[in-house]
Amino acid sequence: MPHSKLAGSILGCAFLLLNIGRTPAAQAASPSVKLTQEPDRIRVEVDGELFTEYRFKGAPHVYYYPLLFPGGIPMTRDYPMVPDSKGEEHDHPHHRSLWYSHGDVNGLDFWAETDKSGFIVHDKFLEVTGGRESGVIRSANKWVTKDGRVICTDERTFRVFSGQGPRVMDFEVTLKASEGADVTLGDTKEGSMALRLNETMRLKPNKENAGKPTGQIVQSTGATGDKTWGKQAEWCDYSGLVNGKVMGVAILDHPSNPRHPTSWHVRDYGLFAANPFGIHDFEKKPAGTGNMIIPAGKSVTFRYRIVLHEGDEKQAAIAALFKEFTAEKTSK
Repeated sequence: MPHSKLAGSILGCAFLLLNIGRTPAAQAASPSVKLTQEPDRIRVEVDGELFTEYRFKGAPHVYYYPLLFPGGIPMTRDYPMVPDSKGEEHDHPHHRSLWYSHGDVNGLDFWAETDKSGFIVHDKFLEVTGGRESGVIRSANKWVTKDGRVICTDERTFRVFSGQGPRVMDFEVTLKASEGADVTLGDTKEGSMALRLNETMRLKPNKENAGKPTGQIVQSTGATGDKTWGKQAEWCDYSGLVNGKVMGVAILDHPSNPRHPTSWHVRDYGLFAANPFGIHDFEKKPAGTGNMIIPAGKSVTFRYRIVLHEGDEKQAAIAALFKEFTAEKTSK
């Protein structure tokens, strides 16, 4: 089933898990996407396997952990969710697996986790529905200062489809200037649609993996390795060994997004983020060049496709998947 047919009905912010090569028998099976709500998380199982958990309490921002390829292959690191994780650098405790946040919203930092940082707080669920072929989590969140003042709000949806093949997720976030004042998304490299990949995938190995094969970063423009940081591209792919097998993650920037193609805050130590705001850092232009203002009462939407795959970007046909993504109509 083409990705475009599965994604055509996405509303709001969406996580889409696609199925390649789905058989009639698989379609006829009992419910394949199971969502189990617990006090601090929603557990997402696909075809009987844990895929991820949406964790909405216990941290300064909401996030998704773990992120597992079929067969239980971990695509993101365990720290800081597992404080004593082995074989990992215990740096950047705000790099929580898969998340969306930003380092300058009306001058406040929602990216880091310091005593001055703001919080992205779960407000409510708008929909939580499992099913035979798909499941959806739609939620609303508040961006709150340390003293409890709400700066803005967002809405994001998590949609998952059962099936075999690469895991394809669509993440769509709508940021709203909901509090009667303009909201400025500031010019900083610290953001925004982000993953912290499995340590063994890194372009530059940590101490535990010194001397072992390293990962690779490739962009749609042909840029590779450490030449990809801060550059604009339609998509970016980061691949490397996980459990002795080459695995990869790609983020695709939808053409409807403001400032498409986005810039990339992608690091040799495994941070992987799409960030259309950090022009000052990326291009050495005057501070504030990358500011984006959401007028009071208005909103802005960003949509990304995230592909978890085997092999490198060529084996996964990321360029072709981007063309499919481009052809899809947005829900806005």
